[in-house]
Amino acid sequence: MISTRRTLLASLLGLPLGLATAPIALAAPREDNRPVPRTLYIAGDSTAAQKYATAAPETGWGMALPFFLRPTLTVANHAMNGRSSKSFVDEGRLAAILESIRPDDLLLVQFAHNDEKIEDPTRYTEPWTTYQDHLRQYVTEARARGARPVLATSVERRRFDAAGDAVPTHGDYPAAMRALAAEERVPLLDIQRISLSLWQKLGAEETKRYFNWTGTVQDNTHFSPLGAIEIARLTAGRLAAEEVLRRPDVRRLDDDIPESWITWPEG
Repeated sequence: MISTRRTLLASLLGLPLGLATAPIALAAPREDNRPVPRTLYIAGDSTAAQKYATAAPETGWGMALPFFLRPTLTVANHAMNGRSSKSFVDEGRLAAILESIRPDDLLLVQFAHNDEKIEDPTRYTEPWTTYQDHLRQYVTEARARGARPVLATSVERRRFDAAGDAVPTHGDYPAAMRALAAEERVPLLDIQRISLSLWQKLGAEETKRYFNWTGTVQDNTHFSPLGAIEIARLTAGRLAAEEVLRRPDVRRLDDDIPESWITWPEG
């Protein structure tokens, strides 16, 4: 199992097989070689958000991300169901993060699922204008506080065509984020690309285990505990591969993570 996962992870991340746990030569360590305590803030939507007992077994990937990070790196998951890059700002949720964020902290931003809702003016953004404008606000505000912004393209939904191929569902939003990341020189985690590749490798039937498919629900957007764990694993791997994190900051990339580690507190 670990050998298979190591091979798949290396393939998805575009890394040599032996570097799945330590993806690249990371940024120079502190002189005493100890990890620096800091906080990783997540600004995002329901695919990342903390879920509560009433939603179980639906699981946000942000709930599993701490399993792959050293204890010196705290995850502050501010992702919220139904939010877009616009509504997250308009509701004061970015402001709440900015009140707490400190120099050397990280702000990981992943939006698109709800930015696409053209029928809802409180959430809709256009990929090449208002979506980029809002993303730029996250970048600028984080940098103004000495924190490091990180952009992540949205994880893909489970959708397959008649030929059994996984198909993209986010239109121009991933390309718009990639372009902004290049323009602003912001680290980019291309989760859309690698999740689509993962769904393709797994196939239409196997991917049902990764999404919130139950006896009564067939949800192709939100994750089961297994799916959340695997997307968190890929996210941690990309954080290292893009030199956002150092090697001592990531762990367990090759390990089986028990689904029992996921918990849903009372809301």
